[in-house]
Amino acid sequence: MKRQIIALGGGGFSMEPDNLALDRYILSQSGKDEPRVCFIPTASGDNSDYIRRFYEAFHQLPCKPDHMSLFEPEFEDLRTFILGQDILYVGGGSTRNMLVLWREWNLDNILAEAYQNGVILAGLSAGANCWFEEGLTDPLNGPLYAIDGLGFLSGSVCPHFDGEEKRRPSFVKAVGEGSMKEGYGVDDSAALHFVDEQLNRAVCSRKDAAVYKINRQEDGTFEKVIPTAYLN
Repeated sequence: MKRQIIALGGGGFSMEPDNLALDRYILSQSGKDEPRVCFIPTASGDNSDYIRRFYEAFHQLPCKPDHMSLFEPEFEDLRTFILGQDILYVGGGSTRNMLVLWREWNLDNILAEAYQNGVILAGLSAGANCWFEEGLTDPLNGPLYAIDGLGFLSGSVCPHFDGEEKRRPSFVKAVGEGSMKEGYGVDDSAALHFVDEQLNRAVCSRKDAAVYKINRQEDGTFEKVIPTAYLN
């Protein structure tokens, strides 16, 4: 049973409500006609408007949408609920707060079990950061910094690589200085698709959206463009 993670730099229903190409792509990887997809909006504090927009988008798509709230839980058993999904789609917000809550609820270990069982893990921004060893996150009124993720994928990631002006220089500098592991810069509207912890392909819903591999060399960092497949 293959393990899959789809990490979006940004985009999808929450940033491109009129362009659901990335969301359709995620659903298509399940191989099911109507996969069960669960939205996990912990990073936003389970924002009700965010949850509403998820349902508005995914009710247009061939799937069975649901969501999981830790602030107003409706599940009887968290592990049973999570393992019963085909796709887990993690929203954006505060990576730090999200991971604290996940660990308090033992959701980090449940997600690891789901991943090993073939449940597709996906998400954008904080929902991309969380799957890697490290992610670049931005606190309110403070400098960007590295945060430890769950480590299902090796290396680091920087979402919103082209969408927020401080992201790219901060990430490239951190990798160059050695304060962050080598990794990926992912533009808004682009995504990395990993299969069994190896990068399988990169896709995008906007033609100029790109993905970069950021490596560290003695004379600085090296940015390699990873070709992306445009999703019509």
